[in-house]
Amino acid sequence: MEKTKYRHLGESDQRKGLSQPPLELPNDRGGAAIALPEPSTIDVGSYDLRKAIEGRRSVRVYSPEALTLDELSWLLWTTQGVQTVRPGATLRTVPSAGARHAFETYVLVNRVQGLGQGLYRFMASEHKLRIIDLEPGLDDRVTAASLKQAIVKNSAATFIWVAVPYRMNWRYDERGYRYLHLDAGHVCQNLYLASEAVGCGACAIGAYDDDQVNALLGIDGAEQFVIYMATVGKKG
Repeated sequence: MEKTKYRHLGESDQRKGLSQPPLELPNDRGGAAIALPEPSTIDVGSYDLRKAIEGRRSVRVYSPEALTLDELSWLLWTTQGVQTVRPGATLRTVPSAGARHAFETYVLVNRVQGLGQGLYRFMASEHKLRIIDLEPGLDDRVTAASLKQAIVKNSAATFIWVAVPYRMNWRYDERGYRYLHLDAGHVCQNLYLASEAVGCGACAIGAYDDDQVNALLGIDGAEQFVIYMATVGKKG
């Protein structure tokens, strides 16, 4: 925290005139693309915001019922959905410092209609899922890396948010690390509230073995690293 105070900051790469990083990681390691239902076509009915806020709890017990593809699409859109693309920025359904939106969303799918079990990455700009890994037993390995928390294996899906720090630090230098953690809270709270509207519950996870989870996702832990996780499923 000390090193993120303004008196310790250097000149950001943006001020140096260096080109900004891409708004989204390229699809250089993903498999086939799976189109998700368009957010505008998804009918989740009407749900009172006050009811969602007052009813929100961390839910750790889920029913065996699967999520529909519509419901997963809704939850992905409400947590990282792209509403507008502007030169050098995206405006999304969650706030982010300087509209940097430095996260990539991975989803461990256990029970979602129409999807095989495995790991996917959400391509927010296209509103599609890319297959990353469908190897059997991945749910067990992610659960083990999450300090053996059974809710990961028992959830319908587990959201895994990966930070790409340079996307933020390009503008804010070392202070960007502080903003990454603030942004993670915005994203996860949207998941909690959006889950209420579709009869689901969510549970944030901050306890996991960083190196193990990063390795399972095939990321280096420095230029990209897991910053937060959350399980979601139908309420039991």
